[in-house]
Amino acid sequence: MLNYLARRVAFGAAVLIGTSLITFLVGFVIPADPAVTIAGAKADPETIAMIRGQYGLDRPLYVQYWRYAERAAHGDLGRSFVRRQSVTRLIVDRLPATALLAASAMVTSLVIGIAMGVVAAAYNGRALDDALLIFALTLVSMPVFWLGTMLLVAGGLYLRSFPLGGFQGPRSLLLPTLTLALGSAGYYSRILHNNLAEVLGQDYIRTARGKGVSRLETMIRHAMANAMLPLITLAGLDFAGLLSGVVLTETVFNWPGIGRLAFEAIFNLDVPLIMGTVMFSAFLIVVANVLVDLLYAWLDPRIRLESV
Repeated sequence: MLNYLARRVAFGAAVLIGTSLITFLVGFVIPADPAVTIAGAKADPETIAMIRGQYGLDRPLYVQYWRYAERAAHGDLGRSFVRRQSVTRLIVDRLPATALLAASAMVTSLVIGIAMGVVAAAYNGRALDDALLIFALTLVSMPVFWLGTMLLVAGGLYLRSFPLGGFQGPRSLLLPTLTLALGSAGYYSRILHNNLAEVLGQDYIRTARGKGVSRLETMIRHAMANAMLPLITLAGLDFAGLLSGVVLTETVFNWPGIGRLAFEAIFNLDVPLIMGTVMFSAFLIVVANVLVDLLYAWLDPRIRLESV
């Protein structure tokens, strides 16, 4: 098990190094001079040259990358060219708002998705199953940006029951939560339905039914444990993605999270902030992968035995 964990951590470290290298190189492909961004478009050449030397922009590319990677390994993601603040501090300050939205959306999507999946599996092949399938596919197919805009128009503009953006209390959390949760709920419901339908056809399920165990009890006590395993993997990775900031949703609702921060960084061509948000997202996804793999092995002894 320790060897398996070590391999996963080593693979995650390689992913982070590759991500840092790619984002660093892309930062130099962007048609914008960081020194001009810092000094302003009307700055004289002497000022721009001084800023280049101050930030080490006049040094070779490999030297700049090594310095960036060394600082990033210690949690220092540089300073924002536009905001003139620590990138790490900016991300940490926005993390609570994103974490609140991510947790709310994840809980909502799991509750709706599991409920729909269980009901569809219980009525497998019947009209209710077909209706839930159509509903789930509709949820999955709706673009997040469009859904968020429609919810904002309906709930904020016409009903006047919800704020039109920003964080102004618990009511402002509902619309962005639904925007993020509905599509995932539809996807989770189909995954769980397919897994339950397959598990319910296994021999041990028929044995339990033959012993007089009710269909509902069989599904909850025996089938759900195996059917939930793939859903755990998807939910863990999705939660990491939500924590790293959902750009479109946070932009539509002007939510003060990491996704909105990333959008502003891209709009302003703030290279250190762009790289910082990308690296933070990659770090969360790598950590989520490792944790999900460990949880999977803990829940399924067969995986644990194969990894030894």
